[in-house]
Parts: sequence; C-alpha cells; structure tokens
Amino acid sequence: MKKSLLALPLLAAAIGFGACSQQAGWNREERQQMRNALKQYRQMVYLQDLTEPEFVIFSDNVATDLEHDYPVYATFVKMPGLNDTIDAVVITTIIDELDADAHNMRHLYPYRYLVEQGVLPEGLDRSGQRAFYRCFAAKVNRYYSSAEEFFNAILADTTDNSRIATMQAQCADELFDFDVEIDEIAIYGN
Repeated sequence: MKKSLLALPLLAAAIGFGACSQQAGWNREERQQMRNALKQYRQMVYLQDLTEPEFVIFSDNVATDLEHDYPVYATFVKMPGLNDTIDAVVITTIIDELDADAHNMRHLYPYRYLVEQGVLPEGLDRSGQRAFYRCFAAKVNRYYSSAEEFFNAILADTTDNSRIATMQAQCADELFDFDVEIDEIAIYGN
C-alpha cells in the first residue's frame, strides 16, 4: 500500500511533464498559418512548377521540419532571423527532394523555359519530356556527387551553367536529333 501511495506522486509528475511537453507542439491553426506563409515561396523556380498537391506536400514537409526544430510556435514566430530560418529550411527541403528524385529537375528547368532557350523542340509530348529529364538527370547524377554540389554549382559558377547546358543539348540530340548551339562564356583572369 505504501508503495502505491509513493508511486502516486511520481505518476502525477510524469503526467504533468507529459502534458507540458504536449503543449510545446504546434496546434492545427499554427500549422495552417505556417503553410499559408509558405505560399510566398511559390514564386521560386523549383516551386512554381509544382502542381497544387505537390506544393501541399512540400509545404507540409517544411512545416513539419520547422515544428520539429522549434516546438513552441509562439517563441518561433518571435525569433530574430525568422525569415532566414524559414528560407534555410525551404532550400534544404528542395535539395533533399532533388537528392531523393533527380527527375524533379523538371521544376528547375521547366519544359517551356527549355523551349524558349532553344534546348527542346516545341510540342514535345509527356513521354518525350520524361525521357529528356531522365537522360538529363542521369548525366547530372554521373557528374555531381550530390544534389547539394549540383545546386551550389548552378548558383555559383557560369562554367557549370555551360556544362549543364551541354548536358541538356546532348540529351536533346540523343533523343530527338535536335541540334542545340551553346554559347560558351569565356572568363579571363588577370
């Protein structure tokens, strides 16, 4: 009986601790506020080509990561550097998605953009587009050791942009016998 009575305060403390930790998680309204805030990122190149269901999944992944790292929503939204933190998680999620499925490059290099650039022919059907992106992804995956390396390269170096354009042109030629001329950029140092 004494053991039962002694265990009762410990049980109450454990329940109280559990209740406090549950309050740290975001509620439904807070999650929805975050998903709504993420809609401003829809203008990013990768994200603007996502379908609505794909974007919902993407924003859910970002919101879940943020909630995991910052479980108290009220503290999170008052945090200095909030926008930088959200930007970093959005970019990391994009990199993770590219790493998981390199065929998502259709969002980085949309078909209509590649047609405007003269890389792909107009009127290519879905199966032709899929074949191009599979070929392009395979070339990128063989050249770059990680999606992060690829992403950093396209942001930082015109030589890599030319290399990527060459990969695109090779795939267009291999699949559709579509010759693409690439303007090389010469960079001279002192």
